[in-house]
Amino acid sequence: MSSSPALDDDLRAHLIAHPKIILNDQDIMNALVTAHERQMGTNVVDLRGAAMDRLSERLDQLEDTHRSVLAAAYENVSGAAMIHRAVLRMLDPADFAAFMQDLDGEVADILKIDCLRLVLETMQDETDAALNRLGAVLSTTPAGFIDDYLGQPAGPDRRTVFLRQVQERDPDIYGDCGFWIRSEACIVLDLGEGRLPGMLVMGTEDLAQFRPGQGTDLLEFFGGVFERAMRRWLS
Repeated sequence: MSSSPALDDDLRAHLIAHPKIILNDQDIMNALVTAHERQMGTNVVDLRGAAMDRLSERLDQLEDTHRSVLAAAYENVSGAAMIHRAVLRMLDPADFAAFMQDLDGEVADILKIDCLRLVLETMQDETDAALNRLGAVLSTTPAGFIDDYLGQPAGPDRRTVFLRQVQERDPDIYGDCGFWIRSEACIVLDLGEGRLPGMLVMGTEDLAQFRPGQGTDLLEFFGGVFERAMRRWLS
């Protein structure tokens, strides 16, 4: 008489009627294959078992890839929605002062960054009262500052968005923003013919938020909208 426990008749009939219950359960299938290999002994090479192990590994890899693709797609959709909300908010103000104040307020909050600064190269004295009224969001710098800050001279081959991690915040840009900046996105702005260049800088304490290798399409779009809005205000 066999010492193995008998399978309940109802359960046996149910499994025969619905075999996919076993086939779709990876743990049960692994247990069946392992039991089969033990029954065959160690001197027999089971090519079918080896093939199933390989297929199981490939399935695990495909499932991991599938999850990664879904996560990336969700992140892209979420990022696009965030940029769209920031653009709409940026277009709301009816005067330039409110437009500038919103940058480091509502717009920065929507973008989930700690500091947002507009850097303008200018020949004008930065202590000018009209500039001071715009608040800390505006940083005025001498001509050539942006090229030095980015480490690349202006030219047709220079990209418009720079993502990088930083060791410490630059006081000429961030001033006393109150945050320990660890990564930033720099968007170079063309403010129109006859005007010195500008730069939009997004700073955050999160070291991983902006880093080389990330996609920049959404930031390029945001910079393009901001660039056109600034041209209208400056005109």
